[in-house]
Amino acid sequence: MDHEPPPPAAMPSGRRSTIGSLARRAGVAASTVSRALRDDPRISPEVRARIAALAAEAGYTPNILARTLVGGRSGLIGLVLGPIENPIYAEIMREAVAQAAARGFRLLLLHVGQGPIEDATAEALSQYRVDGCLITSAELSSRAAAICAGNGVPVVMVNRVPRQHENAVACDNRAAGEVLARLLLAAGHRRLAVVTGNPGTSTSQDRADGFSGFVSSAGLAAPRRIEGGASHAAGFAAGQAIAALPTEERPDAVLGVSDILAMGVMDGLREAGLSVPTDVSVVGVDGIAAAAGPPYRLTTVAQPLQAMVARGLDLLTARIGGAALPQEMVLLRGTLMRRHSARLTAPED
Repeated sequence: MDHEPPPPAAMPSGRRSTIGSLARRAGVAASTVSRALRDDPRISPEVRARIAALAAEAGYTPNILARTLVGGRSGLIGLVLGPIENPIYAEIMREAVAQAAARGFRLLLLHVGQGPIEDATAEALSQYRVDGCLITSAELSSRAAAICAGNGVPVVMVNRVPRQHENAVACDNRAAGEVLARLLLAAGHRRLAVVTGNPGTSTSQDRADGFSGFVSSAGLAAPRRIEGGASHAAGFAAGQAIAALPTEERPDAVLGVSDILAMGVMDGLREAGLSVPTDVSVVGVDGIAAAAGPPYRLTTVAQPLQAMVARGLDLLTARIGGAALPQEMVLLRGTLMRRHSARLTAPED
């Protein structure tokens, strides 16, 4: 008389399923379960299917730490973001999450904000056993860099140009500033200004330098520099300061070195009773979604975020693989978006 095999024992409530508990339920060795869950061809399709069903029923999730100890890889990439007041970092994060997942990685958020990365954050890179790290805005201290190097954690900068020899991918920010200066000069603007970003930030510094350098090379007075920051509030204060200048000194065109800063400038000017672009043209750099529609319709140079993140992950995954590769610095050109925040001549392109 045939006997049906006993049903699998139920997992005790509140306890996490493990390779061992699944092995006991399936009546096989733990190594068989581990191989089956990795789709190892040495395990028959029938056994793999049965173990996969048991794992799904038990709500089994792999232990990342255990997998790291066995295979040396966690599948985690650390992500360091700039200040959340600037929407560009949320857009970079969304792009990075999607692209990393497509490559079989997950992101671990390690730091958000301005200033250098603290040593404690760098230590977390090794404590969480991340395979690599993407840094979008911040600087590694010398000790933090040593921690990463000592633990074999490759680092790639995205959206910033490093001061030291590091792997990085960025928009050609100097060229973006030059493009906008050329556009405004061609439209007849002659009194120009730059609202700067946070001191020491390579992206904003390069944009301001490219803009000012092109204006000076055209034989005009160097653009007035007005202190800004990385937020809409900083741009609003700068816009109010510009509006308070005597009419004969007031710029007729202003670059905000980021879109969020330029949007604040526009609001500050309008709050003071000036019209954009009738009284003052305003342009920015980044290409964030919020700048495209009303009430801003900002003329800007859009960063190629998708390509920047893809290239950054290319550099990172190649180094996660252990290859001894030279350091690379990749600059990608942005795209000029002509909208209604600036008085422009008819497009020539």
